[in-house]
Amino acid sequence: MPHFNNISHQFFGKPLSELGEIERRILAYARERRTLTTDTNAAFAAEQTLGDRLADNIARVGGSWSFIVTFCSFLVCWVIVNSVLLVTGAFDPYPYIFLNLVLSMLAALQAPIIMMSQNRQAERDRFATSKDYEVNLKSEVELIALHHKVDDVLLREISELRADLATLNRQLEHYRPAPGQD
Repeated sequence: MPHFNNISHQFFGKPLSELGEIERRILAYARERRTLTTDTNAAFAAEQTLGDRLADNIARVGGSWSFIVTFCSFLVCWVIVNSVLLVTGAFDPYPYIFLNLVLSMLAALQAPIIMMSQNRQAERDRFATSKDYEVNLKSEVELIALHHKVDDVLLREISELRADLATLNRQLEHYRPAPGQD
């Protein structure tokens, strides 16, 4: 584990004991050369309950133009039927108190369902942001490691070139005329 501690200092500037869960997991993934990316939509959808999916579908339908057009058509039909039947005994005469009750109940149920769906969307966004952070952090760790590898290769090559140059200089010493022998 001391090597792992050195790596945590190298990448995060703090000892392994001070790293958070995400940072430790990223180091483990990088060390094992495993991929980290996931389909966040599929991962989030796998955790949803039937009620979550139902609320999302209700919010999706309730927030669509087709719902608005259909509901406006329903309201117009309601008013026309009750205004025409008003003469012969309408079941909801003007001022349409029963329609008002139905609309109030619909609004009372639809508002919390839409809010639940919005809360889940916020959770989905936080989940995706967390996954993005993890992927970005792993990418940074991999880039730093790659830079270190390139630096090591360059330093080794420079050292080999210096050794080759020293060897060439020694070989050239044999061919140089001694001072005063021109």
